Amino acid sequence: MKDKKTELELKKVAMPIPAKRRFGDRKEGRRIRSVEPMTVVAPFIMPSRIGSQNLFQDSINVAAIEHFVHKKRAEGLTGFGIMHVVIAAYVRTISQRPGINRFLSGLRLYARHNIEVVMAVKKEMTLEAEETMMKFFFDRSATVTDVYNEMTHKIDEYRNTRKEKESAFDKIARKLGFMPNFQLRAAIAFLNWLDFHNLLPERLRLLSPFHCSVVFSSMGSLGIRPIFHHLYNFGNAPVFITFSAMRRSQEITRDGTVANIRNLDLTVTTDERICDGFYYASAFHELHKYLEEPELLEQPPEKIIYDIE
Repeated sequence: MKDKKTELELKKVAMPIPAKRRFGDRKEGRRIRSVEPMTVVAPFIMPSRIGSQNLFQDSINVAAIEHFVHKKRAEGLTGFGIMHVVIAAYVRTISQRPGINRFLSGLRLYARHNIEVVMAVKKEMTLEAEETMMKFFFDRSATVTDVYNEMTHKIDEYRNTRKEKESAFDKIARKLGFMPNFQLRAAIAFLNWLDFHNLLPERLRLLSPFHCSVVFSSMGSLGIRPIFHHLYNFGNAPVFITFSAMRRSQEITRDGTVANIRNLDLTVTTDERICDGFYYASAFHELHKYLEEPELLEQPPEKIIYDIE
């Protein structure tokens, strides 16, 4: 009974963009056919996601975000933080630069229907506390408050109602972990084969943290600088972002005075096969805009842009 309820909840949050499904489309996305020849060939030249990853880092003055966080907390959003702003900014960026929400499966390029964000969540901030990968589904018109409400609800449910339980994905992982090595290797190979041929069960794909738009990891609570995290060959996550607001620096202002600032450091790992460098640069300029002026995230976007055919 609980499994059926979980499946219904997954279907409810994973509502794809209404579109006629064509031959070659996948359950989680539609095949992009109007791409350059090099984009078609690239997955065959670089079949591994790890072999096609690019790394870059960025830094943003966090003053505007911190002011915005204090404002939202004063409005009653308990626990509202930088994490919510960063994720809301990325969701908004996808609504304007949908190319970063593409994915590669079966050596073909697809536009993802949903915005699916994955984060690692601990039950408690202790070394011994269990950790799970949680997936959040967002609409392209989501505001920062929508993001906060969705994340808070799911995280609180995991921490409060699952004290003696495991998440659905953890249960699957634990069952796989009981297998002997040769069986586990065969099982993962079989899952990869199913995924390649678009035969992976939809319920499993929706639970999988390796099938998503982006994976986020916050290093701020750990007290360390953000790391460059690899992409996963299993699944289809094209972007991995880690961030931290721990670094302080001094900058010379226009009037010649020295200002002490706090920086939001980002490290980003991308799959270069889903879009070109110019498009990625444009997308992260867009992300910058929302992080430097987070008030823009309080209202839905004026226009939502969808990916090419």
